[in-house]
Amino acid sequence: MFRAWLGAFALFATTASALDFRSIADAPAILYGGPSLKTEKLYVVSAASPVEVIAAIEGWVKVRTVGGEIAWAESASLLPRRTVAVVAPVAVIRASPADTSQSSASARKGVVLEFVESSGAWVRVRHRDGLQGYVRAAEVWGL
Repeated sequence: MFRAWLGAFALFATTASALDFRSIADAPAILYGGPSLKTEKLYVVSAASPVEVIAAIEGWVKVRTVGGEIAWAESASLLPRRTVAVVAPVAVIRASPADTSQSSASARKGVVLEFVESSGAWVRVRHRDGLQGYVRAAEVWGL
């Protein structure tokens, strides 16, 4: 009986690869305690926030937030574009990927930036206002 249930579940569920990051769509999303609108509503996540996809079941995605919480979101509330959230008290955005590079701005903890590309210890990011630059990978979450 258990094997039959497990086999049927496997048809509808897929496990995301390690480090499968996406972002919440352009509107805040409600995160739930399980993959159903009937389960407990846990909290709301801001638009564009990065989330790590842990698993997917028809219409639902199990995610981990920047704070480490694990919950379920409707698949439609996620976008494939990637964002990162600043986790350091302040992240310096630099013109090129080097500590000696000119600082073009800074971002405080919690600021969400669009992920452009990663190059080792540095991440190229873009702010919604158009500012682009590099931050240290250790200063952001969502990679």
